[in-house]
Amino acid sequence: MKKLILSLLAGISASTSVATFAADSSLAFNAAVTSDYRYRGITQTRFDPAVQAGVDYTHGSGFYVGAWASTIKWIDDAGGNADVELDIYAGTRGNLTEALTYDVGVITYLYPDNKMDEVSGFDDANTTEIYGQLGYGVAYLKYSHALTNLFGFVDSENSNYIDAGANIALNKTLTLNLHAGHQEIENNSLASYDDWKIGLTNDFGFCTLSLAYIDTNADEVAYASPANGKFMGKETVVATLSKVF
Repeated sequence: MKKLILSLLAGISASTSVATFAADSSLAFNAAVTSDYRYRGITQTRFDPAVQAGVDYTHGSGFYVGAWASTIKWIDDAGGNADVELDIYAGTRGNLTEALTYDVGVITYLYPDNKMDEVSGFDDANTTEIYGQLGYGVAYLKYSHALTNLFGFVDSENSNYIDAGANIALNKTLTLNLHAGHQEIENNSLASYDDWKIGLTNDFGFCTLSLAYIDTNADEVAYASPANGKFMGKETVVATLSKVF
């Protein structure tokens, strides 16, 4: 499996070197500040703010590659050694019909020198997933499948996450964001859970502001913060200020 991933990444690298010369390509940067970095409903920052930034290259053929980073706290809290998450991803997107879109790719979540495999009850936090998404109008359905152990869970290869949502324009600048998902942790039913979100995003032109209510039904013992014992999947309202350049 590792050889397959390396071969895929090598192909992506070769494609990128050619695609950068295409006239129908684009390069975009993004930056954000959020009151609480939530991923699949679980706080990654112990309920504290996070600073985030990323870059995306997109070719006219639908091929894309990108990287994104955020400050985190959960690995340090668990006894590991990483305060940054770095995501590297690549894929292709386009239309199957006039109304039906697709997006397939691979993403690796990196936590440099995280040392989680030296912590009792955990494994290396670095995780690779493949994913596929179908979109119809404002709605989407996405499936993600782990090729490795998932975020430090022992013996969790083949875990999966399925989510559905919709982004409904209310006027020219305001969008209603709806989401519901289910995280299945392989060989660890206690850690499997559902999450959901309802939010509003307003594009002011010079920046975008999002407010979202987020909640889960995760087990409070499985997702208790090692730092303070608080439930990391409790309901919250998250504010995010972002900008695409």
